[in-house]
Amino acid sequence: MRKFPGFWNKNNEGPPDLDEVFKDLNQKLNRMFGGKGSQGSGSGRGPSTPSAPLPVAPILGLVAVIWLGSGFYIVDQGSRGVVLRFGKHVETTTPGPRWHLPFPIETVENVNLEQVRTIEMGYRSFEGESGRSKELRESLMLTDDENIIDLQVAVQYNLKSVEDYQFSNRSTEESVRGVAETAIREIVGKSKMDFVLYEGRDDVAAKAKKLMQDMLDRYKSGIHVVNVTMQNAQPPEQVQAAFDDAVKAKQDLERQKNEGQAYANDVIPKARGTASRLAEEAAGYKLRVENEAKGNADRFEQVLAQYNKAPEVTRQRLYLDAQEQILSNTSKVLVDQKGGNSMLYLPLDKLLGSGAANNSNNASTAATGEKLVQPPQSDAGVVERTRDALRSRDREYR
Repeated sequence: MRKFPGFWNKNNEGPPDLDEVFKDLNQKLNRMFGGKGSQGSGSGRGPSTPSAPLPVAPILGLVAVIWLGSGFYIVDQGSRGVVLRFGKHVETTTPGPRWHLPFPIETVENVNLEQVRTIEMGYRSFEGESGRSKELRESLMLTDDENIIDLQVAVQYNLKSVEDYQFSNRSTEESVRGVAETAIREIVGKSKMDFVLYEGRDDVAAKAKKLMQDMLDRYKSGIHVVNVTMQNAQPPEQVQAAFDDAVKAKQDLERQKNEGQAYANDVIPKARGTASRLAEEAAGYKLRVENEAKGNADRFEQVLAQYNKAPEVTRQRLYLDAQEQILSNTSKVLVDQKGGNSMLYLPLDKLLGSGAANNSNNASTAATGEKLVQPPQSDAGVVERTRDALRSRDREYR
């Protein structure tokens, strides 16, 4: 009988017999499944009775139940279950408890559709740290005006087709990064540097998102681009200082333009207001002159009508009015010595006082000529005598 090397009996007399080992194993299995053991036990060399047959059916049934139970699985909310039968896609299951033929016939892969994944282009973030490192090979791009800029872009995406995602892609992350780089470079290559750095950042991101989605759909990648964000956009570090100077110069230019525009907004309305005021004053002066001219013309026509009726009287009246107007503006006193009146009373004190008062009230026009000292209104006789003297002198001249 063949012996097992390394196994010894309890009395260290030698290795156990192979039949005895199987006998002990059979007894343990019979006790486990309700069978009876051998009627007696002997030493390793004693005779043994044949054991009962091992119950294989219950064991196979239990194994079958465990194997079939391993086919139950649960698909989470927002996920899909991809069932593969010998590596071939059979079906895609929706969220909830499901069952499939157990391994190795069928396998299931749970794929999360709603999970938002992020691809970084132009930089890499350190896990567990706040810093990041640049990837100049991805970030440096050439614009339409032949300038180089440094762009860092983050792309967020999820899945819209489980079948395309599982069976049409080899490396999803690298595919999305390559498509993002291609789309961004195409859009930046057709844009000016200032447009990409300043006012066109949102426009560039929107165009890149649309172009990426079109390319991924053509590749049947099953990926939906959620958002494209430009993390940073700046010139290369080697020309950053010069670029900052140019930006400051542009800002100064815009500031001076704004100041000039503000000054123009302040001066132009004032000038327009002054022009409108002068135009209104001119229009008023024009209207006043025209009215005065019309009034003088109407008065002349009235005088002409009276002159045609009585020429001599009208002429005398006009002469007296003219003399009165002239003499009222002078300070000289005319005395008629031919009238035969040797006693002539002249209230010089009143005449001089009245003349001083008129000179003080009309200081602005004093330089152009002398003012007439008006006689007091109370002394009516002096005024009347002066008028008589003027009339008599006029008659002598005629």
